[in-house]
Amino acid sequence: MDVLDEKANGGPPMEVEEIVSVNDYEAFAAKHMPDLGHEVKDHTVYTWKLSNWKKLDKKLTSPDFECGGHQWRILLFPFGNSNAPPNDTVSVYLDYADPKRAPEGWHACAQFALVISNPNDPTIYTVSHAHHRFIAEECDWGFTRFSELRKLFSIQDGHSRPTIEDDCANISVFVRVLEDPTGVLWHNFVNYDSKKETGYVGLKNQGATCYMNSLLQSLFCTRYFRKAVYQIPTEDDHPTESVALALQRVFYHLQTSDQPVGTTELTKSFGWKSLDSFLQHDVQEFNRVLQDKLESKMKGTKAEGAIQKLFVGKMKSFIKCVNVDYESSRIEEFNDIQLNVKGMKNLYDSFKDYVAVETLDGDNKYQAEGYGLQDAKKGIIFQSFPPVLHLQLKRFEYDIQRDAMVKINDRHEFPFEIDLAEFLDDSADKTQSWVYKLHGVLVHSGDLHGGHYFALIKPDSDTRWLKFDDDRVTPVTDREVLEENYGGEALNGLVSPMQRNQVRTLKRFTNAYMLVYVRETAVDEVLDAWKEEDTPTHLKRRLDEERLQIEAKKREREEQHLYLTAKVITDETFAQHEGFDLASFDEKNWPPSDLPTFRVLKTETYSTFKSRVAQHFNYPENQIRLWVLVNRQNKTVRPDTHIPENEATLTVEVIRNNMAIRQQLDLRLYLDVIPDPTKPEIPAGSIMVFLKHFDTTKQTLCGVGKVYMPRSNKVGDLVGIINERMRWSSATPLKLYEEIKPGMIELMKPKFTFTQSEIQDGDIICFQVDINEKEVHDLEAQGLYSNPTQYYDFLQNRVMVVFRPKFEEPNHENPDFSLILSKKQNYDTMSMKVGEYLKHDPIKLRFTTTHAANGSPKTILKRSLNQSIAEITSPGYTNQQTTVILYEKLDVSIVELETKRSLKVIWTGSHNKEESTHSFLLPKTSTVHELADHLAKQVKLPESQARTKIRAFEVSKDGKTQKEFTGSEMIGNIPDPVELYAEEIPREELEAGDSDKVISVFHFSKEVSRTHGVPFRFVVKPNEKFADTKKRLQARMAVPDKDFAKYRFALIQVATFKQPSYIEDEDTIYDHKFAPEDVLGLDHVDKSGKTRTGAGEKAIVIRG
Repeated sequence: MDVLDEKANGGPPMEVEEIVSVNDYEAFAAKHMPDLGHEVKDHTVYTWKLSNWKKLDKKLTSPDFECGGHQWRILLFPFGNSNAPPNDTVSVYLDYADPKRAPEGWHACAQFALVISNPNDPTIYTVSHAHHRFIAEECDWGFTRFSELRKLFSIQDGHSRPTIEDDCANISVFVRVLEDPTGVLWHNFVNYDSKKETGYVGLKNQGATCYMNSLLQSLFCTRYFRKAVYQIPTEDDHPTESVALALQRVFYHLQTSDQPVGTTELTKSFGWKSLDSFLQHDVQEFNRVLQDKLESKMKGTKAEGAIQKLFVGKMKSFIKCVNVDYESSRIEEFNDIQLNVKGMKNLYDSFKDYVAVETLDGDNKYQAEGYGLQDAKKGIIFQSFPPVLHLQLKRFEYDIQRDAMVKINDRHEFPFEIDLAEFLDDSADKTQSWVYKLHGVLVHSGDLHGGHYFALIKPDSDTRWLKFDDDRVTPVTDREVLEENYGGEALNGLVSPMQRNQVRTLKRFTNAYMLVYVRETAVDEVLDAWKEEDTPTHLKRRLDEERLQIEAKKREREEQHLYLTAKVITDETFAQHEGFDLASFDEKNWPPSDLPTFRVLKTETYSTFKSRVAQHFNYPENQIRLWVLVNRQNKTVRPDTHIPENEATLTVEVIRNNMAIRQQLDLRLYLDVIPDPTKPEIPAGSIMVFLKHFDTTKQTLCGVGKVYMPRSNKVGDLVGIINERMRWSSATPLKLYEEIKPGMIELMKPKFTFTQSEIQDGDIICFQVDINEKEVHDLEAQGLYSNPTQYYDFLQNRVMVVFRPKFEEPNHENPDFSLILSKKQNYDTMSMKVGEYLKHDPIKLRFTTTHAANGSPKTILKRSLNQSIAEITSPGYTNQQTTVILYEKLDVSIVELETKRSLKVIWTGSHNKEESTHSFLLPKTSTVHELADHLAKQVKLPESQARTKIRAFEVSKDGKTQKEFTGSEMIGNIPDPVELYAEEIPREELEAGDSDKVISVFHFSKEVSRTHGVPFRFVVKPNEKFADTKKRLQARMAVPDKDFAKYRFALIQVATFKQPSYIEDEDTIYDHKFAPEDVLGLDHVDKSGKTRTGAGEKAIVIRG
């Protein structure tokens, strides 16, 4: 039973005080059924009269009635349905009658109110309303807890009789069937098919890439742009390294796929890491960076100039004198226009505001070359608009009072069509139409710090408006395109209090921030119908091949349960293997061996499979036999028995289940090559023993095949066979060890038989040439292994460590490389081996561990601790196969570095300019005073050294003030990382009198949060007009007159978030009551290139 909790929809049923009769249909509906803003297709009221309530069945339905072309009925549980406690509630629903006879895929959107009323007094009733999309899976909707029975049977406050009187009541239903022009009104989108419903598919969201998805869909639907992108030659490119190819692939998939399309390849081609996909960026910035990148890729190709032709217009900035014939003007190109929203009623007003002319007169006259100060008009006029016009609505602005960026949610209307001719210069060709049609609306829902982006696009004149919301595309109404994205308050009048709150919240934060208009005369060219030949054949071919591969892999996955994987060990793979057993399968710290692998149908007979294997390895069938490897109890994997040849019905699955382990996904086999096919049988009483050679000189352990030995033979009999196989002298002394399991490698007794030594099929015997004590000593002195037991111990503890340069991109000088180390080795051994590899003094190397998740630096390793590799590679609980350690090549010894502190100090001299950077390596116990003394010897100070003092400081996080050190702090206690500055304290400050004030001064550009440069201290004197203060400021910073003339000065009251008050020459800033946080701001262009973090988000970079 589909239910709607009363609390979630329409509020709890309530006894209504205003007297409206259920029989007064119009008034009743107006009171209890809010206008939902949708067109009503049909409406009706149906009343069902009931008597003998207490004797009614547990469940009953009313006769059917018709509304909107559908048959309906009331579904009643007089004593509550099974989901509610029995006998104490009434459950009542609107039910779609006989849904099985309705056409396939039917739906009906209905708003309804259910009412139980007194048959004698229709002003006594209980009512609840709801709305629902009725479909086959949800064909009834209503209220499980419509009302408590006792309330219906008893007289409620303000009434003279109960609702159910004399066991009789009327149940009425008011139904409005609503129009659903898009087909998706109140859709739950389960099993929704975008391609089928709209002809378009969506883009998957990688985390926070909806801003990118909305723009990509807009560019994709700009078909001229799509054609131009397709014309960039990319045949030889790789998709994750070429933005052009990756974008072509996204566009092709959007054209041909019936599923949402991924963009991971595209963002990888931008050079973005996965984290970048979780950062929301500015769409305008992303659009510009992407178009710049594509424009450079289009140079010298058929597509050259396409972006210029589509998106670039021209505007003229001018200053024209009123009384003399003089005009200064500059023509600039634009890719988009940024229009004000605040204080603007609609788009037309925004354009008028953009081209509004400012009068320069009075104190603000214009200095006209050759004419002196003149009254003048200053403004901007457009010379041409491009065929595709991108309008950025300034929804995000800096709020000076809050000292923060804010989102402007004011109402701002925009039309389906706008004529821009009046905003063009007289020189433009106005005989042509400059009417623009709305093609796309990019919408932001949320606040400054996040939210969601989607796009509304009309792909061409024949297609309806569509909403592209990440992976879903749906049709929308005109109202959803315009009215719902203007912003501001909701305009609906009749909304229930509960709904009104919801609608308002939504309306306030969801609004258009970018509009795409296409010039009416260019629509046919820009949105031209797509033709097959517009798609490059190389792209089609490449992607069709990939699609077939993906389908084959998908089929393979789907059929995986019918197959198993057979891995075959051969004498060749055994010879390459350095480790335990015959191959590595499930080792924790080591990758599995790369073995010849076969995908085999479980039902395939052994004889068929064997012939495939023989053919693969180029052997006659009668020259091979296959052994099954099993997991022994001691955790080793060894050949156990060979597969019988004479069972015709034996299948691969039976072999796996009966001879290996049923739960194992793969079948592990050893390929036994028979030397003499005329004698295929294994000699009676023999066992198959594998041999490994430990070479003390090369420090290697390798397989050297196998041998069949009679069980009764002595172990020492192997010596002659081994010497012959290794082509050694027959007198070469050997030592033999049995590889029982990791950690158990035992020296064998040559005089014991194989039976006495408990050797069985598949066992491994390791041999080495016997060496004397001196050789043993020499090897061990070099940290090398003198016998297999030691080497096996190394194998058991080995780990692969990847080393990467910490600060540089890997190159010839600073490569990425990997070393195999033992967990028992320590820091010193590691640094020695890395030093050997890099040809760098190990004592001048420093290492940093990394976070397993993203490879970022974690902790600097201290040499003094000399930790074991086990401690270094497994901090805590990470269980990755390889550990990544970052290295730095130092100029000084790590020993020195661990007792000293390396610091960089930026010297700003006496004029607040970053003059130089100085590096120091001082004992950690040194004070900041001592650091300043060292600095004094490296920088230029005035001749009168006696009076010169140095101030060392950090810059506050907001970039507005200095955080001065007292001088007594130990440099070892300054938190890392730190950016240290030092300056010469000006004489003016040293000689400041008691009546002077010392204030903080900082640099910013236009917005207080966009700080740059380095803040400084400045002396403010009593009774000094700001015109004179400015002169001293200029001298303090040594700024040329020409640059200083462009500076503006503002008092910033940080604590109160007050708007900066710009200072006039007549002001005396000494008179301002300075709070500790109040600062003087210098507003000027940032020429330092060092904008601080206050400037907002990380810049977008596209590399590929």
